[in-house]
Amino acid sequence: MSWNDRQRRMLAAMGVRVFAPAPAAPAVTVAAAQAGEPAVNADTAVVERAAEAAVAAPGASMRTATPPGAGLAPATAATPAAARPGPPAATVARATTAAPTPAAVRAPVPARGATSVAAALAGAIDPALAERAAHIATLAWGPLHEAVAACTACGLCESRKQTVFGVGHAQADWMIVGEAPGEQEDQQGEPFVGAAGQLLDQMLRALGLSRRAASGEGAEDDLAGDPARRVFIANTLKCRPPRNRNPEPEEMARCEPFLKRQVELVKPRLILLMGRFAVTQLLKTDDAIGKLRGRVHRYEGIPVIVTYHPAYLLRNLPEKAKAWEDLCLARATVGPDAR
Repeated sequence: MSWNDRQRRMLAAMGVRVFAPAPAAPAVTVAAAQAGEPAVNADTAVVERAAEAAVAAPGASMRTATPPGAGLAPATAATPAAARPGPPAATVARATTAAPTPAAVRAPVPARGATSVAAALAGAIDPALAERAAHIATLAWGPLHEAVAACTACGLCESRKQTVFGVGHAQADWMIVGEAPGEQEDQQGEPFVGAAGQLLDQMLRALGLSRRAASGEGAEDDLAGDPARRVFIANTLKCRPPRNRNPEPEEMARCEPFLKRQVELVKPRLILLMGRFAVTQLLKTDDAIGKLRGRVHRYEGIPVIVTYHPAYLLRNLPEKAKAWEDLCLARATVGPDAR
């Protein structure tokens, strides 16, 4: 249906807006008829298609482009891009929103001992420490004992009463390494005294061993008696930590050259490690003693047996049976032959 000028003026006076059909509107009707689609009134085609375009706009970018002339009037197809209605702002925002950023992967949380003592020891070496360690590695028994007594390499020198160098035969077949000196060791200057020391002596006697010669005497460079029946006892640290706290990694790193040199001088056939920090110092591991005991380890080619500290055994009496098993393993490892 078409409107003449008079009808248009009457409708305009009544407030009714009239949209003129596009010049090529009849072509749309013919094309639709040829395609088998229902005929569309040419007067309403433009209005209906404009409404359809507004509804379809949000997903327009996801559809295949319509070829020119396939359902759009030529006038509409020729409309400049700037004049065409764009998609709503919300659609643009959704299209330009970046993909969600994956959650940051957290680094694995270390097990007990977040900063492992073994790792701290490995990272604590600097040129000054290396030079000091190289010097200590050249000392004989006498100069080594003097160096320990005069050591000020860490803060423990400020609170100690005296250093605890070690005791026993200087060439013993067995070398026993404990942890850090306690209060009584700090007072007497000898490792493993008090109740823990008495228990250790009983354990050694059961194996026919002793820290002292038959005369009951013995010094840090003592050579009296049979080395196969004597032991040399040393501690991981030579100074007592305040209030018997655990040794700090830096303290262990600065004291390690002394223990290493003692091992080199004694040349033991076996090393018995008693306690967690003795294990950490020589075997460089934070594994529990219960996991390490029962088998032979090595330090600089020397067989190493791991067992519980006597102070721990006094608090956990049932574990004495396991400690005795460890001593029997140590005896079997050394063998019956003397040096």
